[in-house]
Amino acid sequence: MNHNTPLSPRPLQHLAESPQRVLSGAQLKSHGVGSAALNEQCRPGGPWQQLLPGVYLLHPGPPTADERLHAVLLYAGRPQARAADAIPAQPDHGEAHSPQTTPQAPYANAMITGLAALALHRFASAPPLESLDRIDVLVPRTRRLRSTGFARLVRGHGLPTPQRIAGVPVAPVARALADAVAQLAEAGAVRRLLTEAVRGGHCEPAAVVRELNQAKLLTRPHVMDAVDSLLAEGRAIAEDRLYAMVREHGLPDPLWNVDLRMPGGPHLGGVDAFWPDQAVAVELDTRAPRHGLRPEPQQESDGLEWSEYARKREHLERLGITVVHLTPRKLRESPDLQATVVRTALMASVDREPAAYVMVLPR
Repeated sequence: MNHNTPLSPRPLQHLAESPQRVLSGAQLKSHGVGSAALNEQCRPGGPWQQLLPGVYLLHPGPPTADERLHAVLLYAGRPQARAADAIPAQPDHGEAHSPQTTPQAPYANAMITGLAALALHRFASAPPLESLDRIDVLVPRTRRLRSTGFARLVRGHGLPTPQRIAGVPVAPVARALADAVAQLAEAGAVRRLLTEAVRGGHCEPAAVVRELNQAKLLTRPHVMDAVDSLLAEGRAIAEDRLYAMVREHGLPDPLWNVDLRMPGGPHLGGVDAFWPDQAVAVELDTRAPRHGLRPEPQQESDGLEWSEYARKREHLERLGITVVHLTPRKLRESPDLQATVVRTALMASVDREPAAYVMVLPR
């Protein structure tokens, strides 16, 4: 006796009335739908249709955007049909796409990526889901499936932890961007996506550049041009956040964007903010996103850049100048804490030995 076969087939009406309308063949089998019944339901003009190999839509009309997403995930994930997860949670067509914490749908470790993922992350510069001819789905490199129909498989090592949006596992923004850029040849489209990622606060430039580098996309001239714009955009946004932090937290006004120099001596370097009476400087570290920006020969110069950065900081501190190191991410995620750090450094100046006199010049 085959213990995997139901004792008596259930009528198909319970499936026809279910709000979950995309199921795999294995899931249908667990509901008592055998091959003959499945073929009958999917006949030309029948009530069901096959969307992708082994994935079926339980109504005759065109699939909605949500149904296409779940179909791609079912095809790529090839779930095991168990009683507990025989029908995956799928939102109604009108359900808003917003981050949620929901039980893991039976999609193995497949996740939506590329332009479809960016649409789910609410990127205005990404095309709407309904207009996409193909949906990218990220799977482990060992998956033995091929792209087919509207499902395009993207294979990778070390998959990221997906975010869940309206019950759908979605790649984080930085990874989704890299997978989208890999398919785009138009420079303007790439630039718009990267700029929105940073300007919209979705992720930091460092994360984007790291993913682009791992995907070996930084040798493409139009991607390099977009990355240059991205880094400039990230620098400008970080400066704006620094100005806002000083203003909104009532810190005394510093001298902005100045060069420090010993009288008649060497150039000490530039800082983003400087309080001469307290000998406190703030420096934004926007150097990190440039790691990996160039091919291998650039790695040596990256190390030199870091060495120069550390040497400048040590030199200033030997002169009695306190250097507060801030990153764009810190300013975005915890401006209150960063303001406290700067205020503490300013207040502590009364307990320190006077700093060496330095010249302050506009940068």
